[in-house]
Amino acid sequence: MAQLPHTYHKEKNSMAFDFNHPNIVPEYMDFEVEFEPTKVKDKKYVINATSGEYLGVVGNTFTCASHGDFYRGVLDTVTEELSDHELANANTHWRTARNGAWAMLDITLPNMKTVIETDKHSTEIGNRIISLHGIDGSCSNQVYFGAIDFFCTNGMIRGEYDKVRKKNTSNFTMESFIYELTRARKDFYEEASKMQVWAQTDLKYVDVSSLLDSMIASKRKSEKMYSLYMQEASQRGHNKWALYSAFTNYASYADERNGFNLRNTGNDTQAVSMWSREQEVSKWVSDDRFIQLEAA
Repeated sequence: MAQLPHTYHKEKNSMAFDFNHPNIVPEYMDFEVEFEPTKVKDKKYVINATSGEYLGVVGNTFTCASHGDFYRGVLDTVTEELSDHELANANTHWRTARNGAWAMLDITLPNMKTVIETDKHSTEIGNRIISLHGIDGSCSNQVYFGAIDFFCTNGMIRGEYDKVRKKNTSNFTMESFIYELTRARKDFYEEASKMQVWAQTDLKYVDVSSLLDSMIASKRKSEKMYSLYMQEASQRGHNKWALYSAFTNYASYADERNGFNLRNTGNDTQAVSMWSREQEVSKWVSDDRFIQLEAA
């Protein structure tokens, strides 16, 4: 029986990822899904067919692809739509939660990159594709497009609406994903240009502490975020890019590096919680108060 790894597991891959490898999806995730009736008339159990483990309860009309089938479809599409140069040196990070019922694939494409420069600092950012899949009804099929800061490995998703989302049904197709993937290649460089503007947007005379208080409901979180901004500003300068980097640092780490420790409750939800942070950051970036800093 394949054993599930720790909740926030990452497949470490320091070499170029082989998209043509026959076992492209990790073994612990590549199991068939079975259903079994419950005592409740309109409900059924979701079962890992390999281990026999019960993963959740869903409605009788619920259907889904296995993780393996879904991710092979995503990876096949990425391989077909991107060039060999764009795919070279790609890295993949797999994360699971809810005993394997929730899964996330994060693909980093270091050959699709650009540079963001401030008066104090220069960093490369690379393109990123994130896909989510759930087999217990808790998560629809979703694909996001983003970036990664190679200086600190902070992950970014480019705004609240940069995603393709479909209900988790047997009718799911990759058509919208192909369209968005093609568009995302162009959008990445456009977004990078916007980030370069952020790097040149001086916040030296902006009350960033009060700004964060107005954007973040929790005073304690706002204070921690301000401390994180000051850390970023010490390296990147007092600018909008440093503020954004503080946001993405919060979404990328859950330990003493940023003070936003995430306690492991043993409920197999840490990966989901970290993804929720990325979505939280995308909302902050889409907030008018952040956007209006362009004119500060």
